Amino acid sequence: MAYQVLVVHGPNLNLLGKREPGIYGALTLEEINERLADYAAQGGAELRFFQSNIEGEIVTALHDARCNADGVVANFGAYTHTSIAIRDAIAAMAVPVVEVHISNVYAREAFRHHSYTAPVCLGTVGGFGWQSYVLGLQGLLFELDRRASVYKDE
Repeated sequence: MAYQVLVVHGPNLNLLGKREPGIYGALTLEEINERLADYAAQGGAELRFFQSNIEGEIVTALHDARCNADGVVANFGAYTHTSIAIRDAIAAMAVPVVEVHISNVYAREAFRHHSYTAPVCLGTVGGFGWQSYVLGLQGLLFELDRRASVYKDE
């Protein structure tokens, strides 16, 4: 059985490929999703993609993932640095969430150096361009396999 993984893209990520390509690269969101889906298929995962510029819609998607996903890979964009609501939604989940960032947020403006969401996530990956999503998915799948093997022994 394939793992069901929700990939969440936050605000302004719908503009990838057009928005600040020196920071975020030239690939569009659709191209990133295609590449990530190809990788996931090799690793035994099925991905669902969700993008919203609206904080409450992201919270609702996370609430839904509690019941229909084995894990989440998420780039919350600027909400990483501002959203207690998204942080609380993650904390209420039993499924692991991996936070990803295309850019290295620590090499950027000081306000980007704090994440409200990272402390309640399994891990954080950033600074590797679109491949941050792949690295985050790798980590998530590793953790899901680890949990599955632990539970088989019980």
